[in-house]
Amino acid sequence: MTMGIEDYALIGDCHTAALVGRNGSIDWLCLPRFDSASTFAALLGDDEDGRWIVHPSDAGATATRAYADDSLVLVTTWTTGSGVVEVTDFMPVGDRRADVVRRVRGISGSVGMRQEIRIRFDYATALPWVRQVGHDDEPVLVATAGPDSVVVRGLELTATHHRHESHFTVAAGESVDLSMTWYPSHREPPAAPDVDQTLATTTKWWQDWASNCVTGEAYRTATRRSLLMLRALTHDDTAGIVAAATTSLPEGLGGERNWDYRYVWLRDASLTLAALIAHGYGEEAKAWRGWLLRAIAGDPADIQIMYGIAGERYLPERSLDQFSGYADSTPVRVGNGAYTQYQGDVFGEVLAALHDARELGVEENADSWALQRALLGFVEQHWKDADNGIWEMRGPRRHFTHSRAMIWAAFDRGVAAVEEFGLEGRVSRWRKLRDEVRAEIEEHGYDAERNSFRQHYDTDEVDASLLVLPQIGFCKADDPRMLGTVQAIEEDLRVGEDGLVLRYRTSSGFDGLTGTEHPFLACSFWLVEQYAASGRLEDAERLMDVLVGYANDVGMLSEEIDISTGAHIGNTPQALSHLTLVSAADAIEVARGRARTSMRTRVAQSDGSTRSLTGEGTKAGGTA
Repeated sequence: MTMGIEDYALIGDCHTAALVGRNGSIDWLCLPRFDSASTFAALLGDDEDGRWIVHPSDAGATATRAYADDSLVLVTTWTTGSGVVEVTDFMPVGDRRADVVRRVRGISGSVGMRQEIRIRFDYATALPWVRQVGHDDEPVLVATAGPDSVVVRGLELTATHHRHESHFTVAAGESVDLSMTWYPSHREPPAAPDVDQTLATTTKWWQDWASNCVTGEAYRTATRRSLLMLRALTHDDTAGIVAAATTSLPEGLGGERNWDYRYVWLRDASLTLAALIAHGYGEEAKAWRGWLLRAIAGDPADIQIMYGIAGERYLPERSLDQFSGYADSTPVRVGNGAYTQYQGDVFGEVLAALHDARELGVEENADSWALQRALLGFVEQHWKDADNGIWEMRGPRRHFTHSRAMIWAAFDRGVAAVEEFGLEGRVSRWRKLRDEVRAEIEEHGYDAERNSFRQHYDTDEVDASLLVLPQIGFCKADDPRMLGTVQAIEEDLRVGEDGLVLRYRTSSGFDGLTGTEHPFLACSFWLVEQYAASGRLEDAERLMDVLVGYANDVGMLSEEIDISTGAHIGNTPQALSHLTLVSAADAIEVARGRARTSMRTRVAQSDGSTRSLTGEGTKAGGTA
């Protein structure tokens, strides 16, 4: 039976990540990078597609789990009729290896355990050649297929029908260490990991990173866990921030809205950067700026909405027919055809994030400002172009109001760079174009009859992305037009008893896809932020409590929620869900009057410009 998406927890080494189920099975792992082909992929099919399970033999065993404080070290406590054991799962950080370590430790009594591993390389198309090469006192199993090899250590394994298993007993005070290490097949197997040392150093690495986090009191635990998830999705070498650790977890069970999110979207990465900046992570800002400079180096006309982890540009989309799909949802896709789309809003997101970095104090250098000027130069030439929009519509290009507002934000941040930081640029030109974009939006992107901004210039529909307009400073949160937009979104896009928010109405089919989808968590967090900023604090807190309550037992959120069951839907953990949680918590903290405003907060002025609220001081209780 397929486990729920919410039944998985993430472990990772900031190069890749694994999903560990409540039943003790690692059902998803790509080695050595997030976007590599899978080694375990039962998540997208069945056990034959690869997994590694470690759990008690007692079918009646029950489990609870949690991360060791402020870390990505997962501890699962199993209680059986004969005793209690802990299984500690982690991926060592900082050693430039690709290890998964599973320590089984007896707590009380004596517990029989079972281990089964099914290794399937290259998205379950490569059944490896497996051989036992160790000694009786140090059993070692090596599996190889094409360029990939893994070495499995810990216990002697018995082969049965292309799977390997072992049964063992752990008494109180005893430990059994199991490990798997990936390596290129043309090299010799690496040495066994020192589990005591790597467990200690990995736990400390995560806790040291979390100790630098500056948070307020509002939803502090959820905020810190979300920031840790965002760090886990950041590649340690390249600084590329993937949108999620998975591919093809469906937006609707049985439907076709299944996408590969293991790539770096400029938008999501920029927003993640903004969330990290607002909470004290300046080094991440510098590293991400370096990734950006490398990824989009060259002609700004060639800019893409997404890239590979190291800045790869070619991300062709294809279907993997060997998989039956999560809950029989096909196709299973790798690559993402949206990389060829034009989405004008990414220019605003990137330039806003880089402006946040300036406000933090990240020193501008000649290359980074030259890049921003080049981006603005491209926007100057193409600001009138229609696009595919934030939701990657696979239909005709349109003038989406959100995209137009982000073009406005691009020019606005260019003006601010010159006026507030003394950088050189075409400030008169950018100011003029900023005003022209604003005038266009107010004429074509606003429905006076309904007193609401509209999804795009050729419709009366609304879109949840309009909730971003006050966040970027296009208008104030309590602007009558924005309040009218919120009312329209409440009427058209909120669903269920708790009123979670859809991205847009799919009934028209104009997005080029069949089927429907569930409420999108990021949109609901945007509504929380809007409520908090417009004086509806009680409504903000009520909705925030609901949303935080949808996180699973280890604080993970996916892309969407099935409100009829509470089940997680879509790829997980979803960076956009976690970063908007952080921003919503910040907005509530500000509304409560306890916190310094976020780095990303800019408010509209009467002349159509914006000003930053950064540096207005920290009120009592504002940081921890």
